[in-house]
Order: sequence, then structure tokens, then C-alpha cells
Amino acid sequence: MAVTGVAVGSAGLLIALSIVHGFKSTINEKILGFAPHVTVHGFQGRAIQRADTLEVYLMDITGVEDAQATIVGQVMIQGRNDVSGTGIKGVAERGDVTQLRDFIQEGEYRLGETDTGLPGIVIGRSLARSIGAGIGDRVTVYALDGLPSPLNSPEIRQFTLTGIYSTGISGFDNNFAMTDVQSVRRLLDMGTLEANFMDIKVADINNINEVYRAVRDGTQFPYITENIYQTNRNIFAWVDLQEETIPFVIAVMIVVAAFNLIGTVLMMVLERTRDIGVLKTLGARSQSIRNIFLLEGLFVAISGLIIGIGISLLFYWLQVQYQIIPLSEENYYMATAPVEPHLIDFIWVSIVTIVLCSLASWLPARVAAKTDPVSVLSFGE
Repeated sequence: MAVTGVAVGSAGLLIALSIVHGFKSTINEKILGFAPHVTVHGFQGRAIQRADTLEVYLMDITGVEDAQATIVGQVMIQGRNDVSGTGIKGVAERGDVTQLRDFIQEGEYRLGETDTGLPGIVIGRSLARSIGAGIGDRVTVYALDGLPSPLNSPEIRQFTLTGIYSTGISGFDNNFAMTDVQSVRRLLDMGTLEANFMDIKVADINNINEVYRAVRDGTQFPYITENIYQTNRNIFAWVDLQEETIPFVIAVMIVVAAFNLIGTVLMMVLERTRDIGVLKTLGARSQSIRNIFLLEGLFVAISGLIIGIGISLLFYWLQVQYQIIPLSEENYYMATAPVEPHLIDFIWVSIVTIVLCSLASWLPARVAAKTDPVSVLSFGE
């Protein structure tokens, strides 16, 4: 039972840590791949008047891999079945600065003119389902500035749906469409050199904060600079909260296993009381008696730890191969629980388990070492 307790405790902690790491890596990969690393926009939504000049300046900042002027607005999009409100983003025809191509599930990432003569548009899977649009369909986009009236009719443009993407994050998949910047500029009636945002891709994602500070210091008011951790702070805070609290909660299992070990080794001492008395009568030292039970506790700890590591590795293989733990993609942003074991976790869990079990064995071993052989042999207790 003691071996089982240690095995379950260590396996539970390793599995929990691997899932937490998997969650964090998957969410970070999706957000860092979908959203620009750093953005620059005008104060209170004002347009950037000379976006081309700002783009050239940003490209000269150390650590910036790509910078691009983009136009973002709110529109209505109509498919075969329904109409839905969404955000539309215009980028260069070659594509945006993110890795949206990696999330395409149907069709292709194509924003320029298609065989139909219409520009291509890419939308999220959830949005495509809600309006009843499929690859190759013609969708209509309406843009309106202010309240509709006979003198204020909406600007209308048609696109060909060329790609459907899915990130698993509803905030992206439901409310985002992308096409070429010239089409959006005409749709929203913006000037040739105007833009809403400057999207920046950082060469090394580990240097996002450094590049952000350089861009912020170089683009003063009325420009506002934000990094990806600020624009998506709620999601990142949710992931960090899991990583900080779940290991602490699961670690209690190791402590419970250690207390279980105290009871087990103590029972061993009580069952072998007469044997301890005989050994002491034959000249065994108290230190030798204590070492016997300390080694017994260490054996239990190592045996349980090996079994626990084996269970966690088996779980990792089963989850990768068969996805035995499904998740609600709407709530967790992924369809199955991700697992990402780290070597450092195995090292720390092994060290903590052995130390706790050794400490748990010390108390029963000390009781055994203090056993009085005269009392045991005379009275049998």
C-alpha cells in the first residue's frame, strides 16, 4: 500500500505538470502564431496618416523581422444562410505578419484576386458555419459609417471564400476575417496612405518585450504601442494561474503518500519488535537497526517512484496516440488535453519524493533503534 501511495502520488504530479506545460505551450503557440507580436495604433482610434513612413522606420528597429500597415474595421458579412457581424482586417496581398497559414483547415491562404475576378477572403470556422459559407462561395461584406439612411447607404463588396481557419479560440474564429488591404481600404473609405494599425513580427519571440520597449520609446504620442501579452492578457493570466496553482494542489498527494509511508514502516517496526530485541542482544548497534528501516523506507520510495514514472509515461503515450482525454474546445481552446513532459519535472519530483519518504522513514526507524531488548525478551512487548 505504501508503494502504491507513492506511485499514485508521483504519477499524479507528473501527469498534472505535463498537462499544465502542454496547455501553456499550446495556448502560447496559437496566440503567438495568430496575433502580431507588437502593434502600433493611433490614440482613440485615429488613423495613422503616413503609414508607409512609419513602416520604414519600424523595419529599422533591431529585432523587428517584419512590419506591415493594416486596416481593421467592423462589418457585416453575408453567406448563403445568414448574416453576421465580424471584424475585417486588410493586409498586404502576400499575407500578414502572423502564422495564420498554419491554422488553415479548408482551402488555401489566398487574399489576392481569384479566378472569379473577386478578391479572396479567409474567415474562421465558426463564422463560416454561422453564415453557411464554404470554400469557393461568394460572400458579401457591408460596411456602414453611422446610422443607415437614404443618404448614408452601406458600402458593399463581394469576395470569394478561399480559406477557412481554426485556432480553437472562439474570440479569433468567430470575429475575424482577412483579405487584402486595398479591398478593405475601399470598403472603409480610407486614404491611400492611411492605416489603423502597424503589425510587427519579432524575429525572436523571447525578445518581444525588448522590441516592444524599443518601438514604444521610438513612437511617441499620438501613437500607442502594445505587445501581445497586453492585448491578450486575460488568456495569458488564465494559463499562468493554472501553472502556478495546480502543481501545488497535486503535490499534496506526495505528502499524503509520505504519511502513508510512516504508518507502513511503523507497522514493520511493531511486527518485528522481538526480532529487534534478539539482534540487539546479539550485539547489533542502534544505528544498524535504524539503517535497516531507513533502507526499507527508501526501497518503498524508489519502487513507488519508478512505478509512478512508468504510469506517467504510459499516460503520455496513450494521450498522444489515442487522445483519451477529450476537452470542450469552446472552453479550453483545444479538442484534447495536451501533454508536454519536461525532464526537469521528473528530476524534481524524484528528489522531492525520495527526500519526503526518507524523512517519513526516520521516525519509525528512530523508534526501532530505541527498542529496549530486555523489555522485549522478558515481557514480549
